[in-house]
Amino acid sequence: MAVCARLCGVGQSRRCRRRQRQNQQDQGSDSDMDEEEEERIVGQRQSDVGGGGPESGVATAGPSDAGEYGSGHVNRGGCGGPSNTGPPHPQSLADLPPELLVEILSLLPGTALPNVALVCKKFKQILSTETIWRRRCIEEFGMKDDLRKMEVGGVSSQDLYVKLLHPYRHILGLWQPDIGPYGGLLNVVVDGLFIIGWMYLPPHDPRVEDPMRRRPLFRIHMWESKKATVECMYGHKGPHKGDIQTVKKDEFSTKCNQTDHHRMPGGRQEEFRTWLEEEWGRTLEEIFHEHMQELILMKFIYTSQYDNCLTYRRIYLPPPMPSDLLQPGLFKGTYGSHGLEIVMLSFHETFARATKLTGDPNVPAGQLTLDVDLSRPVVLPDLEQQRNIEELSRLVLGIQEEVQREAEQQAKDTSATVRGAAKGACGSSSAAEGMEADHGASSDSCLPGPSSSTTSPPEAQPFILPLEVTARNEVYPRTCRECFYGTGLIAGHGFTSPERTPGLFVLFDQDRFGFIWLELKSFSLYSRLTDHLAHAHAPNMERFEAMLRNMQSWTS
Repeated sequence: MAVCARLCGVGQSRRCRRRQRQNQQDQGSDSDMDEEEEERIVGQRQSDVGGGGPESGVATAGPSDAGEYGSGHVNRGGCGGPSNTGPPHPQSLADLPPELLVEILSLLPGTALPNVALVCKKFKQILSTETIWRRRCIEEFGMKDDLRKMEVGGVSSQDLYVKLLHPYRHILGLWQPDIGPYGGLLNVVVDGLFIIGWMYLPPHDPRVEDPMRRRPLFRIHMWESKKATVECMYGHKGPHKGDIQTVKKDEFSTKCNQTDHHRMPGGRQEEFRTWLEEEWGRTLEEIFHEHMQELILMKFIYTSQYDNCLTYRRIYLPPPMPSDLLQPGLFKGTYGSHGLEIVMLSFHETFARATKLTGDPNVPAGQLTLDVDLSRPVVLPDLEQQRNIEELSRLVLGIQEEVQREAEQQAKDTSATVRGAAKGACGSSSAAEGMEADHGASSDSCLPGPSSSTTSPPEAQPFILPLEVTARNEVYPRTCRECFYGTGLIAGHGFTSPERTPGLFVLFDQDRFGFIWLELKSFSLYSRLTDHLAHAHAPNMERFEAMLRNMQSWTS
């Protein structure tokens, strides 16, 4: 602060002047000068420097001057007295020593440094120091030891920042490719000496708890020249020429300039067999279900036509809130014949929602696959009754009827309010009281559990799937923490006749949950994606919810 105050031409800061005065007079004094007294002393010191007597020179030379500027004891003399042998106080930022300027400028964000270089020749010269740009690369993009390798290879940290990291900073983070109903998840990161776009693929069906698989789609580097080079990584013939174009904010496109690198000697059949092995971990002959074979072949034909020439839209991870039932984020889940898909779990007041990042021809990516009402908990019966799907259906369908009654009553109340009829308003009040009574009775019959807002987590309870419910994962948790009423989205091929069907949301632990689709008599198990995803969290909840609405419109 003292340095800043002196450079601005207003003398020492108030704190530094107070410290100097205490050192000169009385170390034990706690009294403070008022503003007028301080300004008087500052003016007196300035006149002393210009031509005061020896006595005043001794009085004004204090530890503050020596400590800040390293000048030691300064003997300021007047006319005929000893001359000032110490260095002059800097009058501007440019008067500081180069090493101090390097330290100061390295604290500024890299986006501000080009304007700093325009101030004067000295600043421009200082900004050619590698220390400044190395620090920017580390603090803004997380690069560490890789910088030394770049410098050994003849690429400076300044070139790396100015020509690679800064121009492509806007594509770092999570993206969803526009691949019709299938969607996807792309994570663009600074990976070693490259910027790489990794396509995230779910594990092979049905191993939902296995780690995600990654496939590089493109990379950007500066190895071969002094400018950034974009390469397509799709196919099996190694890197080849590609291009990246920024379409608009939060959207960019990739283009392959050598699509012949994607072809295989054996033609489409070899490409399909290779794709099937990577996508499903098995051959077509090992997939006995005919409908599943058709779905797989359809996906290969649809997705392979893009040749890695895709448009990507930015997506965000939901910001966590203290009231959330569990940590929001990305999960892998089983979807029957469609295999594993990626969903994003987020919380919105009393609702938990899972949105598809990958999809299928029935329910495409971007749609709300699960909608869970956290205000309607369900306590499961004993294990013997849990085996009976009729008992589970009775509990869940009872809550569904309650939800429908409340929705109908709310619609009537709204209509009565619009009409402004006094009799209708009274009827609404009495009806609302009646609904409260009905809600209490229904809750008793469904045995609701404790609210999710309780501070202590509920105790685990035994859990088993009904005998009639099919599950691709035979190994699933046998205890759960809480259960809630929810709905799942189902539709015909081509997203025709979509409807929400009732089901049961089962929370196993912080990293796993499940959903029983009653109408389909099937069970989906979801497991958390644990990969570290930088540059991915939404700046606020409003931005995240706007992104969700846009996602649904992309595939509706």
